[in-house]
Amino acid sequence: MDKITIDDFAKVEIRVGTVKSAEKVPDADRLVKLIFDFGDEERQIMSAIAPFIEDTESLVGKQIAVCVNLEPRKFRGYESQGMILATGEDAETLSFLVPEKQVTPGAKVH
Repeated sequence: MDKITIDDFAKVEIRVGTVKSAEKVPDADRLVKLIFDFGDEERQIMSAIAPFIEDTESLVGKQIAVCVNLEPRKFRGYESQGMILATGEDAETLSFLVPEKQVTPGAKVH
């Protein structure tokens, strides 16, 4: 495992966003388009979680930790403006990094 310095880690901005909408991308087996509320802004995040989510509507209202300062990237013509933080390899083990209790959308993770 490569080591990074604390200064490198300090560059990563992780905030908690609330999912406003979630939908599978047509003609894409894995992609889900998520719209997050971060309080002061909304962002579109693309994630390859479709095989692990039975009902994308179940994600609406969920608060999830997101890395928000990644360079935007296109997936099937959709721009992704961050990356959700999750673990797991399948539908049984997929787990999002979520706050223990409800927080203000956009709250920074320290």
